[in-house]
Amino acid sequence: MDKTTEPTTPRTLAEAHEAVAAIRPPQTRPLSEWLVYYQRSAAMYAEVAEIDRGHHHEALAIAEREHQLAKQIKTRLHTSAADQVDAGKGP
Repeated sequence: MDKTTEPTTPRTLAEAHEAVAAIRPPQTRPLSEWLVYYQRSAAMYAEVAEIDRGHHHEALAIAEREHQLAKQIKTRLHTSAADQVDAGKGP
């Protein structure tokens, strides 16, 4: 699957792992893209947790981890923006 194609909704934890790997941005991409990736990943695992009941707790744990990573990136983006404003480079 190419990275511009919207993946189908995964129905199992294994399918979720594959779908998340398919949309993972290269490490060199900006934090804003990584934020979107982790937000999508968290939502996908949370949805799979309700479908693949045999992996419910594992999928929820992964969803929470992805949510926390998104939260960390969001904080870094806000801190960076505030630093730019303080330095007179932003709005």
